[in-house]
Amino acid sequence: MVVTVILATLFASFSTARFLAGAVTDSLGLVPVLRLVFLKTLIALEVLMPIALYVAVIMGLGRLHRDQEIVVLRSAGVSEHRIIYAVLIVAVPVGLISGFLSIFARPWAYEESYLLNAQAEAELNTERFRAGRFYGSEKKGRVIYVKDSSGKQMGEVFHYLNKHDSSEIILARKAYQPELVFGQRPQIHLLDGSIYRLSHTGKGDTVVQFEKLVYFTDSGNVMDYRRKAAPTAALMQSDLPRDTAELQWRLSRPLGTILLALIAVPFSRASPRQTKGDKTYYLAALVFAIYYILSGLAQTWVEQGTIGRVPGVWWLYGVMLLFAISLLSPGFRWKLLLRR
Repeated sequence: MVVTVILATLFASFSTARFLAGAVTDSLGLVPVLRLVFLKTLIALEVLMPIALYVAVIMGLGRLHRDQEIVVLRSAGVSEHRIIYAVLIVAVPVGLISGFLSIFARPWAYEESYLLNAQAEAELNTERFRAGRFYGSEKKGRVIYVKDSSGKQMGEVFHYLNKHDSSEIILARKAYQPELVFGQRPQIHLLDGSIYRLSHTGKGDTVVQFEKLVYFTDSGNVMDYRRKAAPTAALMQSDLPRDTAELQWRLSRPLGTILLALIAVPFSRASPRQTKGDKTYYLAALVFAIYYILSGLAQTWVEQGTIGRVPGVWWLYGVMLLFAISLLSPGFRWKLLLRR
């Protein structure tokens, strides 16, 4: 629990610093930014909790070995299986919590964070501009001016965009921003205006009059967010490889958390009064890194159709189970390496 809190605090601090250093605070305000940090931290918990449990088992049992408390427990009749059972008593609830976060909390957090991100990244946002001021972006070649602004309503809007081969000017008498609904691209509705396209190559200029123009304010690359934010029940009904990969990733979180805790048990072993060597900790870190890389590869292979729904990502957890059983078995020779 303490390790999880420390990791979550570090992650939240890093996210807060990154958002404050960028332009997100100016676009959203402080309160929405703090909410976005909370959502990002909630999403990260499904990864942070298995890491925290893995580290906690290694450190906790390692301390018992060094202080000879394990020797006392064994002399009192506590077997190795009893120790593993004690680890499972903690690992199973943590795995279930991780599964709940992955199956239910993570999609909701992605949905909410997408809405906030879309609002922050919107190039034309009613809550972003003050009346009577020019806003420009040299990088994007964009200039925006709003004469009147009230809530989500704008009046007398001027929008200039410099493209590679032309310039575009949009003038609108009124504009408003509808409520953003998940699954819908963020947009501004412009009323009673004109679009002037001025060619830089001499091909001719064009003028378009409009009564209503829907202006999309995002980049349009939202499919990845939509899949991660999709309800688990919807993913179960889909046959698309990408949806299958996302579903299996969510369902595998509890199993991965429990297996990592079991694998951590042998790395905590040490002789009485013996300090764990750096090699053991490096090896434990390497095992976790390999697991994390393989879990990402397994999901990618399912997304790309390289591996079908069966075995999907489950082959990795079969390998982890065999690895855990091998490490915990009485006659396994690697125990000698872990104790050095």
